[in-house]
Amino acid sequence: MKRIAILASGSGTNAENIVRRFADSPDIEVAAVITNRAHAGVIDRLRPYGIEVEYFGRDHWLNPEAVVERLQALRVDLVVLAGFLAIIREPLLTAYCGRIVNIHPSLLPRHGGPGMYGDRVHQAVLQSGDTISGITIHLVDAGIDAGPIVEQHSLDVLPGDTPHSLAERIHVLEYAHYPEAIKRLLS
Repeated sequence: MKRIAILASGSGTNAENIVRRFADSPDIEVAAVITNRAHAGVIDRLRPYGIEVEYFGRDHWLNPEAVVERLQALRVDLVVLAGFLAIIREPLLTAYCGRIVNIHPSLLPRHGGPGMYGDRVHQAVLQSGDTISGITIHLVDAGIDAGPIVEQHSLDVLPGDTPHSLAERIHVLEYAHYPEAIKRLLS
C-alpha cells in the first residue's frame, strides 16, 4: 500500500476530492492531511471523513525538519500539494526529492511563479488574452512552479469568461486529472 500526505492551505476542495477518490483504494492510502493555516477551511471540510488535519505553523515551514520527521514516521511515499500556499524548503525538498507533486491552475510556464495562485492566475490568463488555459501537474523543486511537468490538460478560454467562471471550469479539470496523476506517479 502506497501512502500519501496532502498539504493544503485553503478551503480544501482538491484535498477532499483526493480523499474521496482513494477512500476505498486497496493501493493508495491518505496517511495525513497537513495545513499551514490554523483556521483553513480544509479542517472542517475533511471532518466528515474522520480525518484530523494536522497543523504546522509558519516556523515549521521556514525550517521543516519537524514536518519531514512526521512524514517519515507516517511512511509517506508521495507528498501531494493541494492548494498549499507555502514555499517548500530544505530539508523537505531533499527528503522527498522527486516525490512532491503540485497542481497549478494554468499551463505553465505561463502564469506561474511568486504570487500566482487562485484567482490571480485566472485574472492574468484573461488579461493576457490567452485563448487556452488549463492545469499543470508538476514535481516540486526549489523554484516556484518550476519543477518538471508531469502532465498538462487544457480548455478553451471562452468569450465573456470571468476569473470565477474560468476557475470553475479549471476545477473540473483538477478534480478529474489530479487523482489519476497521483495514481500514476505511485505505480
